[in-house]
Amino acid sequence: MNPKYKHATVYQIYPRSFADSDGDGVGDIRGIISKLDYLAELGVDVIWLSPVYKSPNDDNGYDISDYRDIQPEFGTMADFDELLAEAKARGISIIMDLVINHTSDEHEWFKKALAGEEKYKNYYIIKKGKNGKLPNNWGNFFADCPWEPFGDPKNEEYFLHLFSKKQPDLNWYNPEVYREICDIMRFWLDKGVAGFRCDVINVIHKKSFEDGKRQLVLTGREHYLSTDGTHRILSSLRRDVIDKYDAFTVGETVMVDIPMARDLCDESRRELDMVFAFEHMECDQIAVKWFKTKFKPKKLMKTLTKWQTGLNWNTLYFENHDQPRSVTRFTKGGEYRAVGAKMLLGLLFTLRGTTFIYQGEEIGMTNGAFDSLDEIMDIESHNVDKMAKSMGIINPFRWNLIKKTSRDNARTPMQWTDGEGAGFTSGTPWLKLHPNHKTVNVRRDLSNPDGVIAFFKKVNAYKKSSEVLKEGSFKELCAEGDVYAFERELDGERLTVVASFSDKTRALPEGIEGECIISNYEGVGEKLRPYEFRLIKPKLGAN
Repeated sequence: MNPKYKHATVYQIYPRSFADSDGDGVGDIRGIISKLDYLAELGVDVIWLSPVYKSPNDDNGYDISDYRDIQPEFGTMADFDELLAEAKARGISIIMDLVINHTSDEHEWFKKALAGEEKYKNYYIIKKGKNGKLPNNWGNFFADCPWEPFGDPKNEEYFLHLFSKKQPDLNWYNPEVYREICDIMRFWLDKGVAGFRCDVINVIHKKSFEDGKRQLVLTGREHYLSTDGTHRILSSLRRDVIDKYDAFTVGETVMVDIPMARDLCDESRRELDMVFAFEHMECDQIAVKWFKTKFKPKKLMKTLTKWQTGLNWNTLYFENHDQPRSVTRFTKGGEYRAVGAKMLLGLLFTLRGTTFIYQGEEIGMTNGAFDSLDEIMDIESHNVDKMAKSMGIINPFRWNLIKKTSRDNARTPMQWTDGEGAGFTSGTPWLKLHPNHKTVNVRRDLSNPDGVIAFFKKVNAYKKSSEVLKEGSFKELCAEGDVYAFERELDGERLTVVASFSDKTRALPEGIEGECIISNYEGVGEKLRPYEFRLIKPKLGAN
């Protein structure tokens, strides 16, 4: 792993929703440039920039029509170059989203394939139907059929799309595809980006196209999930591209267990530097993320410990552009929104691994306040609604399901001020603003010496100065009921972390005592207050 980035604080920006500089209601690159001083003050080392490539926006930029151009509503390549330079001047690196499982169906390669050019037809996975039916029985990540007719219906050919029908999967058996992707990566690395967050990277290689074992979701996944072919591709990309630069990679790796994750990011294998695993994001769901169950802190705590002890190095995150807001999800919010947000941030900075923060998490932004599906833009949400309708689920229940799980919960515009447009835009926001921006916003939080941002800065700075938090071992001390406690240790120096997931007063775990270095409350009592977080330096000689 590149040591330069191992202990970085990474901040994810979803450009469409971060800051709009020209009043069209859509965030843009110049808007990001205007907030770089703010990010530097937070102590951000790396920006993970969600896609800014040219795209028809069927899936908000994850359907790329030109990997070497900027989406016009985000700005120009000159704007991007300025962003790189201005970020570098503040000591901030930028990693790009690398989307190489699929392109847009409006990419020049796919257009040429449709026009009959065999070379480009071989860039994609195109199969004949079987006996008048689809090529196989696979499922799709967006609750849709993964096969779409290709070209002349008489040919009975279909192209594979594990995501939107406007996102045809690339054919990684074709060496030309590999060469094209290597060139694209070099293009951005030569510009000065620090690496890539690799989108759904562990499904890019399909080892066969046979029917899959019937599953509730994603039938056929055994044919493409973390295959040997994917490992070969990642190893080659590391050797041929990444190792030639001062860069790092983090992979979005769906449905991985710990052995799979080890294989993808073990340093000796030279594939990825880090992976995003999702098991801790599944602690409040039944089978799939769209069917939520009551949040049980113990399940989350046990999962965090499992990965802390099972994987040498973790990515630490509770939010991203695909997940509901953590303060809504893991706390009861309301009067405890701010302390709950601080508690969750405290965990992210004290567990072992690299901390990833999503825009707005540093002020405790909440899920969106949508009133109907008409206000939801997310393609996945609309597909899930169609699927649920076909299953006979009536509308009030369908909407309740979507309202809790929609990816748009994390995509509402960044709340900078209490003014009209929340300081995000002078125009009409592309997605509905949360009305709580009147009280939950950056300007107001910055003015509060006990705000969420102040806590973020404090715990972030402490981690940067603490070798124990950066490199120390992890040992669980308590994960019972609502209280989580663990110890970090390095060369005999120890720190203890205690976090309550309850909105009630709870007892401090037995045997934990010492000096409280950081807390999300003023003063320290004998018991834990609602959602209290404590970073403790144990007394000398204490167990």
